[in-house]
Amino acid sequence: MARSIKFVTTAFLIVLIPVYWHYYGPINFLWFSDIALIGSVIAQWRNNRLLASTQALSVALLELFWTVDFFVRLLFGVQFLGLAGYMFESTYPLFVRLLSLFHLWLPWLLIWLVYRDGYDRRALIIQTLVCWLVLLASYWLCPPDKNINWVYGFGSQPQTYLPPTLYLLLLMAAIPTVVYVPTHLVLRWLSRSRPA
Repeated sequence: MARSIKFVTTAFLIVLIPVYWHYYGPINFLWFSDIALIGSVIAQWRNNRLLASTQALSVALLELFWTVDFFVRLLFGVQFLGLAGYMFESTYPLFVRLLSLFHLWLPWLLIWLVYRDGYDRRALIIQTLVCWLVLLASYWLCPPDKNINWVYGFGSQPQTYLPPTLYLLLLMAAIPTVVYVPTHLVLRWLSRSRPA
């Protein structure tokens, strides 16, 4: 089964990369979810427990919020968090938007990899450093209308309550504290609970 998953996710990535590059541009690959998708495929091919752990830490919780947002909008027509709102806009072809459904299965793939191979505790420090680098790159390289990784504000519009640099610094502190630390604790527990 693991071999099949590895080949299916690799084939999916081979399709996704050129399509996303064409429609969204290369800058789009700075999204944490896109980095995690690519990282998950590399982790499977290299049997790299640390890479799987960092990517699970990076997006498992955030992707679950994306999933809730997507299904609330799909089932009830209500804009909940705004994370998956673009899935219901006709700006891009349906096929391109359907590729984004990887957000639904990616957290479960990463959690399964961690459960299967174990969780590397170094992931918290390493992913925090990577997070800071990615946020800085998103801020310096992306225009505000792209707002990759919410470096200009949560949602589609830049925030105006705080100076942009202060907001970015708070985001750099919040993601590791609010997202990574709780996920780290859960992944450690999950790794300890797996059969020997």
